[in-house]
Amino acid sequence: MVIFIMAFLIVTGRFLYIQASGVVEGVSLDEWATKVRTTSYTIDSERGKIYDKNGMTLAYDMPTFRMYAIVDERYSENLEEKQHVVDPVETAEKLAPLLNAEKDYILGRLNSGIESNLSQVEFGAIGKEISLQTKDDIQALKLPGIRFIQENIRYYPNGMFASHIIGFARETEMKTEEATFKEITGVTGIESEMNDLLKGIDGKISYQRDIYNKKLLDPSEVIQMPDNGDDVYLTIDQKIQTLVEDVMTQVEEKYNPERMTAIVMNPKTGEIVAMSNRPSYNPNNPANVLNWYNDAISTPFEPGSAVKMFTWAAAIESKVYNGDEGYMSGKYQISDRVSPIHDFNRKGWGTISFDEGFARSSNVAAAKLVWEKMGPDTFLEYLKAFDFDKPTGIDLPGEVQGQILYNWPLEKITTSFGQGSTATPIQIMKAATAIANDGKMLKPYIIDRIVDPDTNNVIENHEPEVVGEPISKETAEQVRELLVSAVQSEHAVGSRFNLDDYSVGGKTGTAQIPDPNGGYLTGHENYVFSFLGMAPSDDPQLMMYVSVKQPNLEFESGIEPGSAPVSFIFNNVMENALHYLSITPDKGETSTVNVYEIPNVEGKSVASITDSLSKAGVDYTVIGEGTKVVQLSAEVGMKILPNEKLLILTDNPTMPNIIGWSLRDVLKLGEMLSFDIEILGSGYVVTQSIEEGQKVDKGTYLGIELKTPKELQEMKSIDETSDKEAIENESDDVFE
Repeated sequence: MVIFIMAFLIVTGRFLYIQASGVVEGVSLDEWATKVRTTSYTIDSERGKIYDKNGMTLAYDMPTFRMYAIVDERYSENLEEKQHVVDPVETAEKLAPLLNAEKDYILGRLNSGIESNLSQVEFGAIGKEISLQTKDDIQALKLPGIRFIQENIRYYPNGMFASHIIGFARETEMKTEEATFKEITGVTGIESEMNDLLKGIDGKISYQRDIYNKKLLDPSEVIQMPDNGDDVYLTIDQKIQTLVEDVMTQVEEKYNPERMTAIVMNPKTGEIVAMSNRPSYNPNNPANVLNWYNDAISTPFEPGSAVKMFTWAAAIESKVYNGDEGYMSGKYQISDRVSPIHDFNRKGWGTISFDEGFARSSNVAAAKLVWEKMGPDTFLEYLKAFDFDKPTGIDLPGEVQGQILYNWPLEKITTSFGQGSTATPIQIMKAATAIANDGKMLKPYIIDRIVDPDTNNVIENHEPEVVGEPISKETAEQVRELLVSAVQSEHAVGSRFNLDDYSVGGKTGTAQIPDPNGGYLTGHENYVFSFLGMAPSDDPQLMMYVSVKQPNLEFESGIEPGSAPVSFIFNNVMENALHYLSITPDKGETSTVNVYEIPNVEGKSVASITDSLSKAGVDYTVIGEGTKVVQLSAEVGMKILPNEKLLILTDNPTMPNIIGWSLRDVLKLGEMLSFDIEILGSGYVVTQSIEEGQKVDKGTYLGIELKTPKELQEMKSIDETSDKEAIENESDDVFE
């Protein structure tokens, strides 16, 4: 009895102590209960958008949904409306067609959750990244227990467009001392460079709830609103960038080069108007990327004869240049111990002037100017004044500077015509701004401004920055005249780069490619063919650099066949871009380019619109068989370039034939008709799930498969081989 009484008193005393103090083993019961009852959720901040200079959206967070199912019956206890999956078979049957999945797979997931006594189950890949339209369709079925969680994904509406500039962002797992969470993080390009500004700060909501996750009557709710990321406006112009992308794709299809790079710049400001590389990739699906590097800023190479404009500029500025002075072309050797150098045709053109030597792209003239006229040390000073010994500082990640190889006499000579020493395309463009801009060299940049999306206040505005003045205005003018002679004179090797409406000054380059086994690769295709040009030549408004590495030239002939793919890119882009920017032609009003401005189509007939488009030479596709125009794929007042496809949505829409369309055009169509699009691959459409002519409604599912030009070429080769084998087999059968 004594023991029982003592035990009773101890237990009772313990209860009284706990009740009075509210503490058990140093843990406050009130705090513990509050912690157990309190649940908290992150309110995702919206990652900042990326725009072009004119406000066209290039990257944004697209809301998608992850689906899950509650399979625990306890969630429906004492409730009239069931909160769990009541009939798994019916649920699977109704979900399967909307998710484009097998009924048995969905049913298997539901049953496994029920058998394992789980509270809820998810559905793997088919239950993720569900569009708003599909989510609404599923919710309309009112299936008990089917729930959704919103999850944003980073979306790039133009597909393979300025991919090495914009880069891409993806969901990554982040760990802190308090928790593990997921957030969208930039991996490459602007997405990586500006990640801290773009990502924003997540908010949080917390409240007290019961065991079934229902709020208490007094939930003590606390809400901390998210701080959305800032918006980044780039200097690129979507129209000109699109023009560059499309023209480069055409060259890729025809010439199948190893690599290509193109940069369009405003030489007055340093703004990058367009920049693209091949191979490229679709940032919406960056799997199997062939080239992560932005070659325009990250891949130094021996630039070839484009460097001669700086050699001549240095000679003129150092007061040793006489353009009328003659020299013997063909071969030049400074001593018996140093290998001779030759002009590209080996034999030269006899005795010619230095001015003519520039137009003919003479290596001997460049070597003489460096070795005999100004001296190698003076030339090195000018190379450094043009900043060839340092990166440009462009606001993109991954810039790698070239190297001035200047140790031995031969290296000093070969540097004069772009061999041995290396540079990146952006270094060459930066240096050339001094020639285009009357001696003032500008820093290239690609971020125009940063804007707070909540207030629309400009946080940071990029202004042009002069970073050097390596030559005088007079020297710049004289070099521009030489650049014009290299394109327009009777001796010009760059005659392919003449434009119809604008005078062009520029310099070609044919750079040798180092052989991994020593020396240089041989063969007429094993070069990097390039051109740097500016127009109009007397007061350049645009400057463009193009390089094409190892194109297939078996069907090209004539002088410098390697310039054919380069000139195709340069001529198409520059002619169209200058007209688009309303730059007055300096060869007279001979405009051969029609820039069509979108009119107001409200209440107009399809026939009247197509008639005006045909007269303007615009590429268009009519969507449907209706007689009235409902919508155009471009807004009123926008300018359409000849390479763009304009979509006309009628009041009776049907599915067009989209085989051969670019992803960008398919996405335009999808936006107009609110299609639920599933994309496989990248490049150009080869299959479509909706047949041509079939009536379509908003929200219709469209599956497409795309192939790159290289993949199409390989398919064509396989088909041709198969056909050849079939013919040979047939011949053998006949012979037997």
